[in-house]
Amino acid sequence: MTFAPSTHSVLLILNPVAGRRRRGLVDAVVRCVRDSGWTVDVVETQAAGDARRMAETCDATRYAVVAVAGGDGTINEVVNGLAARARTAPPLALVPLGTANVLAHELGLGSGAASLAEAMMAGREVLMHPGLAIDADGPRCFSLMAGAGFDAKVVAGVTAPLKRRWGKGAYVWRSLVEARRYRPVRYAVDIDGKRYEAASVIVTHARHYAGPYVVAPEASLDGTLLHVCLFERWGWIHALRFGAALVTGLLPVTSGYRVASGHAVRISVLNDAGESRRQPVQIDGDDALTLPVSIGVSSETVRLLRPQ
Repeated sequence: MTFAPSTHSVLLILNPVAGRRRRGLVDAVVRCVRDSGWTVDVVETQAAGDARRMAETCDATRYAVVAVAGGDGTINEVVNGLAARARTAPPLALVPLGTANVLAHELGLGSGAASLAEAMMAGREVLMHPGLAIDADGPRCFSLMAGAGFDAKVVAGVTAPLKRRWGKGAYVWRSLVEARRYRPVRYAVDIDGKRYEAASVIVTHARHYAGPYVVAPEASLDGTLLHVCLFERWGWIHALRFGAALVTGLLPVTSGYRVASGHAVRISVLNDAGESRRQPVQIDGDDALTLPVSIGVSSETVRLLRPQ
């Protein structure tokens, strides 16, 4: 489906922290859109939750498109805000500024200002049902994935200042820290009533993870099926082996790794082998929830804009 707005106006939600080093790209995109005769209103977030509130309360009679300039965490907030509006929400365009930009890879977005502006003004719609993860504190939507185990502990250990300073290097460093302090936690993963066991698990409806790396070759944003990536080998050596397979493109064919699929997933701790730490759940690259968690697909939809 091609998006054909009746008005030519964009609300651009900008995370100024994520955009500090790439503000030039944001300015160039805005300039391209304005040069094409569109109006762009830029609003900056000041604190966590601002992006969600701005997306949820934007005037759909005024704005044909909601755009977000930030990383996957800021995009997640906007997706949650748009999902709460259901059918009254404008479509969503991206100006990727973060460390991984997984959703941008999933949509096939370019990195140049002209191509991002073109997708914003004349992109093809993808109708996405966000994932929905629920822990003891309540629900949270995700556009990409929810994960528990090694990757979630890495995400939980990367602070915002560290990420701003080191970028992707912060995750590499934290991965080495987590590998060194590894304790063999076993997770029970129930998929549509069938039980699996894993050392780590990622529930996704996206093909990519941590940027351009493929974890679930059959996944699709516009599908309603969840793909459950099971890392079935325990130990820090296997954690590093899986990481190496991911970045070399060999993970889908690596022994001890498999992808199952289903509609309802529950993850809980089966055996913690003396591990006393909280068991975090990462949502779109942010430390967000705590095990146990139930995961499904939201009945609401969000319209995403991708290149023609």
